[in-house]
Amino acid sequence: MQDIKQAPISLMPPLKMEQIRALRAGERVLLNGVVYAARDAAHKRMLESLAAGQALPFPIEGAVIYYVGPTPGAPGQILGAAGPTTSSRMDSYTPRLLAAGLRGMIGKGDRSAPVVAAMREHGAVYLAATGGAGALLGRCIVGSEVVAYPELGPEALRRLELRDFPALVAIDAAGRSLYQRAVRR
Repeated sequence: MQDIKQAPISLMPPLKMEQIRALRAGERVLLNGVVYAARDAAHKRMLESLAAGQALPFPIEGAVIYYVGPTPGAPGQILGAAGPTTSSRMDSYTPRLLAAGLRGMIGKGDRSAPVVAAMREHGAVYLAATGGAGALLGRCIVGSEVVAYPELGPEALRRLELRDFPALVAIDAAGRSLYQRAVRR
C-alpha cells in the first residue's frame, strides 16, 4: 500500500477501468466533475427501479456516488455542509449497483465483506472523505441539482459538480483496505 504523503491523483468521473485498477489503498485523490449524491432512501428507490427493469435517473456506467445529504446553503452558496454519511448503511444496496456499472463510492467507515467482494468482481473503488469536515467539503461543490426523488428532501438524488474534492482511497479494486491494515497494526 502506498504512503499517503504522495501528491493527490486527479480523478474525473465517469471513471474508466484502467483508472480504477491503478488506484491503491492509501493514495490521495482530488475529484473534479460530476458525482451523484444519494443516501439510504434514494438507494432503496434505485434498486426498486432496477428490479422493475427501469433505467436509473442518471448514467451509472463509471459513475461515483457520494453518500451525503447536504444541508441548504446560506445566501450565495450552492450548498451548506456536505460531509459523508456512514457508508455501511448502503451496503445492502451496493453490490447490485456495482453490477449495474457504479465504479466509485465516497463515504466514511469500513465496508462489509460482500461489498468488498463485489468491488473486486466488478472493478470499483471506495473513497473516504473526512467526517466532521462537512463545511469545508461543501466548498468543493460548485454545482448541485436534484435529478430524482425530490420528495426525499436532503436525501434526494442530486447531481453534484465537484472541484478539487479531497478523498483517500480507503479500499481499492483489489480489496486492499486501509481499515484492515489498521486492524492488523
